[in-house]
Amino acid sequence: MGSGQITRRTQLPTWLNAAALLIASWIVIAALSLQVRPGTELVAVAFPPWWGAQQVFLAAASANAAIVRTTAIPVLLVVRPDDHDGLTRLRQAGAWLMLDPQAVAACLRADDLKQTI
Repeated sequence: MGSGQITRRTQLPTWLNAAALLIASWIVIAALSLQVRPGTELVAVAFPPWWGAQQVFLAAASANAAIVRTTAIPVLLVVRPDDHDGLTRLRQAGAWLMLDPQAVAACLRADDLKQTI
């Protein structure tokens, strides 16, 4: 206090708190609505984005999952996992994310996408 210097405190914009709350709630709602439900027959599986289509198909086959359809995004497949530890085997094969395919809007075949454009 003796030096007489004034310190300025930088404050964050007031809208930043509201934006952070909005983003956090959106992530939580998306996570809850897209999660795989117990006993689900079909699962949308996302693999690393740098993988090619061939590597994605080989990973799904190594997990003994039947490929139901492809999507417009090459690293996203809709598969029918094996009855015995199918989801665990998909994770071991390299799957990053497993989602409910009915809740995923990106689960369109490339032909369907071309027709809608």
